[in-house]
Amino acid sequence: MDALATPATQRLGCRYPIVQTAMGWVSTSALVTASVRAGAFAFLACAVMTPEEAEGEIRAVIDAVDGPFGVNFHGFQPGAERIADLVIDHGVKAVSYGRAPSPKLIDKLKAAGVLCVPTIGAGKHAKKAVELGADLIVCQGGEGGGHTGVTPTLLLLAETLDAVEVPVLAAGGFRDGRGLAAALAFGADGIAMGTRFMLTSDSPTPAATKARYLSAEVNQIPVSAKLDGLPQRMLMNETLARLERAGSLSMAVRALANGWRFHAETGASVLALAKSAWAMTRSGGLTLSQAMMAANAPMIIKKAMVEGDPARGVLPSGQVAGLIDDLPRCDELVAGIVADARQRISGLADAASTDQNGSVPHAI
Repeated sequence: MDALATPATQRLGCRYPIVQTAMGWVSTSALVTASVRAGAFAFLACAVMTPEEAEGEIRAVIDAVDGPFGVNFHGFQPGAERIADLVIDHGVKAVSYGRAPSPKLIDKLKAAGVLCVPTIGAGKHAKKAVELGADLIVCQGGEGGGHTGVTPTLLLLAETLDAVEVPVLAAGGFRDGRGLAAALAFGADGIAMGTRFMLTSDSPTPAATKARYLSAEVNQIPVSAKLDGLPQRMLMNETLARLERAGSLSMAVRALANGWRFHAETGASVLALAKSAWAMTRSGGLTLSQAMMAANAPMIIKKAMVEGDPARGVLPSGQVAGLIDDLPRCDELVAGIVADARQRISGLADAASTDQNGSVPHAI
């Protein structure tokens, strides 16, 4: 029996229990294509795209690879219903989402046979996610990048596995075969990684920004709520340091300015943005001021992730960036993880069968 054939690979249709998560302006069709070719499952980051951009990127992946992939978007973003229609029309395998899921859209997607794969950061959200229709769950511990919770990955994983019966993917701190083997031994059905896939040669992230990530140390990647009002793990840099010192008035002015820039770039109407903010406050657990601050995130992140200015943008990151020092191709990364995991799992099995004293040597 193949230890890497799990309920997650069976449901998602991928070769290996490894998922490339959606990262705004990083998980483009280029990275998704490379990840799928390598045998992973990958999510296209449509949360920062217009429906027209999303359709172009979905088509690009379909034209490039003959394998399943997913789309990530927010139920509260302008054009969400159109993106859901695109997912259905183009036969996309799965969708992922985080806060403020839309029950109506989830029902529509599930009725069309699309798998729903939410990310949760707190144990109390696991059962609720399944009640809303989750087919698999990505369980992201506090070590994970971007919006994150406070519970360490293994503790959250234990809590989630005890709470639900759907396949669970562990996220937050994974980068190699040792981590995959450990997650499977712990009871997860695979791992999900963002930062590790972002730091590959297939990632569209500018070289200057990648260099900043590669130079980071584990203790230089804190959690801050200054960007959009919610806890988010990022590299400490010049911009984050300024945000940490900024007062409420300065933050409000910044939020309004960036919100208008985002409006101009996406072409969304003021009414659409107002509806989006209302949805975030109503079902996303945000206050109105936090919803306003959320406008900061896309434009400031884009400075680093698209324009290649890591000092003037912000750098969402998992703590695992402090342990990464190379930029392999996606196929090299996945092949290395798979080979290492198989070796470690086999070593544990051999040790367990031959150790006459019943103790298993440390192998992971």
